[in-house]
Parts: sequence; structure tokens; C-alpha cells
Amino acid sequence: MRRTPIVLALLGALAVTGCSSSGAGGQPSAAAPPASSAAPQAGGAGFSVITHGAAGDSFWDVVKNGAEAAGKQYGVKVTYQGDGDPAKQSQLIDQAVSEKVDGIVVSMANPDALKEAIGKAVAAKIPVVTINSGAESSKEFGAITHVGQSEDVAGRGAGEQLKAAGVTKLLCVIHEAGNVGLDQRCKGAEQTLGGTVERLQVDVSNLADVTSKVTAKLQSDQQVNGVLSLNPAIAIAARDAIKDAGSQAKLATFDLSADVVTAINDGEILFAVDQQQYLQGYLPITFLRLYNTNLNTVGGGLAVNTGPGFVTKDNASQVAKLAEAGTR
Repeated sequence: MRRTPIVLALLGALAVTGCSSSGAGGQPSAAAPPASSAAPQAGGAGFSVITHGAAGDSFWDVVKNGAEAAGKQYGVKVTYQGDGDPAKQSQLIDQAVSEKVDGIVVSMANPDALKEAIGKAVAAKIPVVTINSGAESSKEFGAITHVGQSEDVAGRGAGEQLKAAGVTKLLCVIHEAGNVGLDQRCKGAEQTLGGTVERLQVDVSNLADVTSKVTAKLQSDQQVNGVLSLNPAIAIAARDAIKDAGSQAKLATFDLSADVVTAINDGEILFAVDQQQYLQGYLPITFLRLYNTNLNTVGGGLAVNTGPGFVTKDNASQVAKLAEAGTR
């Protein structure tokens, strides 16, 4: 999926304004739009980023890096908090509302559990941008836009590539129960693979057990000739499982880490579906700042897509350098 023209134009503009941003005082660059008297004004409380992934996770650390880089560029405070428990995530949203922040960025792995809390933010006239998961509920809940990738489209793309690689029976490894986006990935792959897709539920917090469960599955069902992981840490655990099982199954994954990029270079992983999560941190802060200073909205009611892209052996070396810098 290609980036929309508005995102390309925005990124081009950022490249220009980024060089002229002033340092001390957090003042906007000369090229930044002036705050209209009719526009909502930032109150200094900054932006709160609340995700279902805690800092310290290789994927979410890149999201955090993107959000903090945007905050630094625009001279605004950005606070990142993550919790995989939707009840605790709702509490963090409520806390941000009580602090009267200038905007909230939230991922919605479990949209229904967050609906009430997000509704309170919208009712308090705090602009909300949703990211990563829950795109289908974003507009309904009152968010000004959603930033992420279509998990269904990404899943179909993965299925197409696995089919081309000769996979006929695929094990799709789900690492978070109740995460709607993960199920969409498996369903998308199932639509295009043209073979059988079987799901395996695992716990991302116990990678040794993940390796054990995938190994057992590959040993008990030798018809499985493909594994699709939906998380970079799970990908490495699945790689080890394939070796332990003596299987010839081909492995692909969603999302990147330095270890995944190395494994692609080494031929252990066919490809990674890249949703460019740095943009899922960076762009929402940009959009919220533009909304607060110039009443701009982005997307026209549609999601702003950051992926899918594909990292293969052809481009893995280039991406590896960026991954080391924490931006991919």
C-alpha cells in the first residue's frame, strides 16, 4: 500500500521545517503555521501517548522514539505510557483527561474496553489520535484520525508472498489474546495463501514456552511448512523452534527488530512486514500540534497508512542501520 499524497507532502514539509526549528524555549520554527485566534490553544500540559505496549518492548520503543522526536522538534512535552491491560490503559486515559493534556495518542488493541475512556476525552474537547490497532472504531469513538496500517491488507500481502514461496499449510502464531489486529493479520493471510492456516495461541512474556509450543506443533504435524509470527520477539522464538524441530518450514514475521533484520540477512526469515512504527509515534504528535495551532485535520475520515512495506534480504542491510538508530 502506498502512502497517501498528503502524508508525502507532510513529510516533505517536515524535512524543511526540521532544519529551522529553534532550540531553547521550545518556540516553533519560522515556517510553522501561526496559531489562529479561532484555533484551540495548547495549554502547556503537552501530549500523552498511551499504548498497549510498554517501553522496553523492541516494537514500542521505536513508537516512543518517534513521538519523543516529534515533541523535541516542536518544543512540546510528550509523555509515553504503555500497559497491555485494557482496564489499566483506560485508567491512564482518564488520568490524562484529568490533567487536561493538549492531546492524546492511543492504540486500541481492545477498542470496546477503551470506548468509555476515549469518550470522556472527546467530551472534554481533548483531541485524540488513534494508532496501530482499532482503526475501524477510530472515527466512531471521535478521534480526529487514525495512524497505522490496514492489518487485513498487510495479512493478505504476507499470504501472497508465502504462497509464492511454496507454503501450503501455515501456522499463524498469536501472542496477545483479544488483540483484534492480530486476528485480522491471520485472516488476511488465510484469504490469499490458498492453503490451510492454523492459529497457535502463545504468551509473548514467556518466549521459552513459545519455542517449545511451536517446536511441538511442527513435530506433531509435518504438513506445516510455513510459520507466520506477528511480533519480532516471537519470530526469533519461532526460528529457534524450526531448528529444534528439524523442520524445513519457511518463516515470515510482522514487524522489525535488530535480531529479525539479522535473521533476514542470514536467510532464516523470508521477510518482515514493516508497518514503520516510528511514524506511528511521530505523525500523531505532528497532527495534534497542527490541530492545536491551525485546526488542521488529516485523512479526511480515512486512516493514514504507514504500511505495509516488506523488508527482505534485498534491503535488510539498509534497514539494519536504521534499526540500530532506533527509527525502524
